[in-house]
Amino acid sequence: MRPWALLALAAAPVGAEPVVTSDGPGKVAVTIYRAPERRTDEAMDRDWLQGYALVTEIREVTLPAGRATLRFEGVAAGMLPESALVNGLPAGVHEKNLDAELLSPRNLYARMWGRPVTLRRRNARTGAVTEEPAVIRSGPDGAMIVQTRTGFEATNCGPLRDDLVYPEVPEGLSARPTLSVETDSPMAVKATVTLSYLAWGFDWQSNYVVHMRKDGRADVLAWVTLASSDSTGFVDAAAAVVGGKVNREDSAPGDRWQDELVLHCFYRPLPPPPVPPPPPQMAAPMAAMEEDIVVTAARRKESLSSAPLAVTAVEEGLGDLRLYRVPVPTTVAAHAQKQVALLQLDGVKLQAVFRSEVWVRNAFEGNPTRLLRLHNRKSDGLGRALPAGQVAVFEDFGVRPLLAGEGSLRDLAVDEEADIPIGEATQVTVTGEESEDGEQKLTVRNANPFAVRFEAALMHDADDRIERASATIVRDKGQDLWRTPVPANGTRVLRYRVHDGNDGH
Repeated sequence: MRPWALLALAAAPVGAEPVVTSDGPGKVAVTIYRAPERRTDEAMDRDWLQGYALVTEIREVTLPAGRATLRFEGVAAGMLPESALVNGLPAGVHEKNLDAELLSPRNLYARMWGRPVTLRRRNARTGAVTEEPAVIRSGPDGAMIVQTRTGFEATNCGPLRDDLVYPEVPEGLSARPTLSVETDSPMAVKATVTLSYLAWGFDWQSNYVVHMRKDGRADVLAWVTLASSDSTGFVDAAAAVVGGKVNREDSAPGDRWQDELVLHCFYRPLPPPPVPPPPPQMAAPMAAMEEDIVVTAARRKESLSSAPLAVTAVEEGLGDLRLYRVPVPTTVAAHAQKQVALLQLDGVKLQAVFRSEVWVRNAFEGNPTRLLRLHNRKSDGLGRALPAGQVAVFEDFGVRPLLAGEGSLRDLAVDEEADIPIGEATQVTVTGEESEDGEQKLTVRNANPFAVRFEAALMHDADDRIERASATIVRDKGQDLWRTPVPANGTRVLRYRVHDGNDGH
């Protein structure tokens, strides 16, 4: 047992309220909510997680008669204490307090300012170790300055490796995040207590892998990535994530990542010499690396088409939100992330469309956007709520599926339509020009060896009107659209005139 751990077992003063400690939950559930301000097309920042989790713990405690302090050890370090609810105590809760000052290198150093420690020094060349008494004379920001018999000095700024040995743990530092509550039981009792609270420092995102098939449909595999920056882990938890945006006005504590101790020297050492360039023998390693990527893609294809996943998340309703529950216990580890299968769908109907937004009076030349259009209904192979996330699209090139583009999907309800932009076209071009008599001409050229579907959104002022079009123009969701197939290595042309509603004619 560590020396400082022995200090925590010291007997309470005579007459003090008894302290009952619950060292961990018997059962725990963790429901993670996305960062409220993160866009649906933005990946979560694993170095700065700004979502939160609802943690529900079941604990067995034995309470004495009368007033007592009940300590819940092992709660999340990012707990919002004002959100904590404790049910199951005989007389409820009189007071609660989060013991937030954890035993960390930074807090230990800060609490020992002006107090004696032992300065231990190691000679890197000889391995010799020496010790001498010292007193800390600086705070935890900057250099480690101590006072010894010979005067003041900054440690770890020379050839020796310096460490501090602390004789004790200052009062008030807790080895684990702890919530304390005051209770008053009419009798001694064993109780099953439910503790629920919100905690910051979590987030999740979904990732979709789409494999386009030769028959025009697609196989879709989706994963949920759970992430925690909290120092507490939850073993065998009932895990779930919530799709959609929950309105919360408060923000994460600004100092939750300030438990690290980073000390610096006063001088800036010379930079190391530049690393010599590698020898010119990179052809074989690069070829091997490329083959590894290809093999991974091939395995991904196989998993989409012929190897069904044993466990996928179960979708449930949560008001206007959607809950995706992991059906087996999973560990939400401290400072870690984990991927869980969300869904696996084969034969999904997706329509590949090349789309441009065209101002009807402007001469221009450009490339349309490649997008996948889906209708979230059962007849198209979907028909379930889809959480927002990033999308990677693979297409077969010969015998190998290769990455064809990446995009993002917003939160999508059943029966909704969505377009997923996956990149700019390179083999399809659009040109707009105006003749001398005012006729507009829109030309689409397809250099692909296969036919494509093109769509132009014809943008114009509210008073303008498109007239005498050479092809059908439809009105869809408040936009004028020209939709046409373009044959392989072919061209399609739209001619039209624009009537200005302000000219009085």
